Amino acid sequence: MGILTVKNLSKSFPLEETTLKAVDEVSFSVKEGEIYGLIGLSGAGKSTLVRCLNLLMRPDGGEVWFDGIDLVKQPEEVLREKRREMGIIFQHFNLFMRKTVFDNVGYPLRLAGRNKQEIKARVDELLDYIGLTSHAASYPAELSGGQKQRVAIARALALNPRLLLSDEATSALDPVNTELVISMLRRVVEDLGIAVVLITHQMEVAKALCDRVAVMEDGKIVEENTMEALFLQPKEPATRKIVRGFDEDIPLDHFAALAAGPVYRLGFRTDTVMRPLISDISRRFDIGVNILAGNINALVSGDVGYLVVSFDAESEAASSAIRFLQESGVEILKLTNGGDIHA
Repeated sequence: MGILTVKNLSKSFPLEETTLKAVDEVSFSVKEGEIYGLIGLSGAGKSTLVRCLNLLMRPDGGEVWFDGIDLVKQPEEVLREKRREMGIIFQHFNLFMRKTVFDNVGYPLRLAGRNKQEIKARVDELLDYIGLTSHAASYPAELSGGQKQRVAIARALALNPRLLLSDEATSALDPVNTELVISMLRRVVEDLGIAVVLITHQMEVAKALCDRVAVMEDGKIVEENTMEALFLQPKEPATRKIVRGFDEDIPLDHFAALAAGPVYRLGFRTDTVMRPLISDISRRFDIGVNILAGNINALVSGDVGYLVVSFDAESEAASSAIRFLQESGVEILKLTNGGDIHA
């Protein structure tokens, strides 16, 4: 069992004429020192799920095992104690606008009853860690978005949590500050060894941070895998839509209209991404290969890439080339006439 294990968690909300199942029988586990991503489009149930993990929103059913106990069955005094071991970072920072940076970071320590000397020592340590010592007396309105989120991260770390919950922590940031916050979160995991549950709809964030990923749709986890496997072997339609976020912003059926022969999406792992396999099959099997789109993505586990290619025609040479690519470790997805892809 990991540091966090969720079993059959459910949460519904009554609507005017029906009931919305925001979280529907969700189960997953997070290991120590792991960044576990929950990704999906808006309305998938991600934010409701994260609020159920620390019982700020009570689920209708299921179990949330943290540090060996089921939080769902615990009284409020136990929950308050366990929440101190769960830091949380919000999309819109949730800083106190009338408190200084120092006081924002020190707020959880004051709630926990620490004395002034302990608070000062810990806050000074954290401000140095996030590189904002010179802003200790500043107010949130005087900070950039990235600086505000770094303050929020420091506040979440104040009580030395074992688990960090990040709810769309980069969604309100520009690309430069997003990269700064991504670097900070990765550093936190590497330095402190804590686990992170990362809620996001941004594929760039997921690929830069996550070790494993669960894809949510309509309150359910429809697929779970490593980031690399999710990119190379998407099984569910919802996952394929998300994987398309890595690819060029071109509808899949558009590729079929461009090509006279069959169209394939080729997925390259770290050990094959730099090999000249396309030129190899062109020479080896004497076939023409038309490259329609492609990219390389840097994941936590290494570089992976894709190419969308077509052959001159459906032929024995093309079939032999595909078999050769598969034997070389390339993942193959074929585009059908209807615009869908299948293994």
